[in-house]
Amino acid sequence: MRHRFGNAKLKRDIGARNSLLKNLTTSVILEERVITTVPKAKAVQPIVENMITLAKRDSLHARRQAAQVLETPKSVQKLFDTL
Repeated sequence: MRHRFGNAKLKRDIGARNSLLKNLTTSVILEERVITTVPKAKAVQPIVENMITLAKRDSLHARRQAAQVLETPKSVQKLFDTL
């Protein structure tokens, strides 16, 4: 059985994987599209959806939570102002 298998490892250690997912999330927010492989896109999709949910709340706490994941202040501003 496949109970609670976790996320895709993408052939990287935990630090490189977290950096990759943060960079992909930031790129999706800034450019609104990204060219990548299917496993990477499937791994980053829940993170991007969580960022959009945070933007719907639009509070200071939500902005700070988004700033932890997104790399640049410009991406946080675009997420909360335009998206």
